[in-house]
Amino acid sequence: MVAIIDYDAGNIRSVEKAVVLLDHEAVVTRKSEEILSADHVILPGVGAFGDAMGKLHGYGLVSVIREVVDKGIPLLGICLGLQLMFESSEEAPGVEGLGLLPGKILRIPDADGLKVPHIGWNSLTFPERGRLFRGVPEGSYVYFVHSYYLWAKESQIVKATTEYGTLIHASVEKDHVFACQFHPEKSSEVGLRILNNFLDS
Repeated sequence: MVAIIDYDAGNIRSVEKAVVLLDHEAVVTRKSEEILSADHVILPGVGAFGDAMGKLHGYGLVSVIREVVDKGIPLLGICLGLQLMFESSEEAPGVEGLGLLPGKILRIPDADGLKVPHIGWNSLTFPERGRLFRGVPEGSYVYFVHSYYLWAKESQIVKATTEYGTLIHASVEKDHVFACQFHPEKSSEVGLRILNNFLDS
């Protein structure tokens, strides 16, 4: 069973549909017992860093997510979910993230001809191929919607990058913790392959 954490963030239902399409049982929940008994856990999300952390604290989910990691349950953060896994974000100064991985979230710099937020398809480069990208050709396109991006402190956890005005750490992996800045559930067959690789982990 795949637990999809519900903290009133957007984009949860499309993640659920993708998981079901891959023939896995999915439950959208904020109940700790359901999350901690799951085979895999997904932290999705579209929205603002500060508001999201407030919701996670309000629903008592911060300690639950940390327990998921402590128990070794595979965890996937998607879009805002990736950003929340790190220490801080320029979007919400003074708000602490989950701190599951070392790094910070920065605003995409303004540049001529580039619109922020970054919305659309962009290609991936693999500095070191991670488990999420088994069978995914380098240069594959995936779908992004974001104004902020990850700078991970540990270069060895970065498994995919993209370019949009700057080098963006598009996906990370450390032990049983995975995250994607892009939306695999909206990235056609490539995205479904990435999700399926996570569900096989």
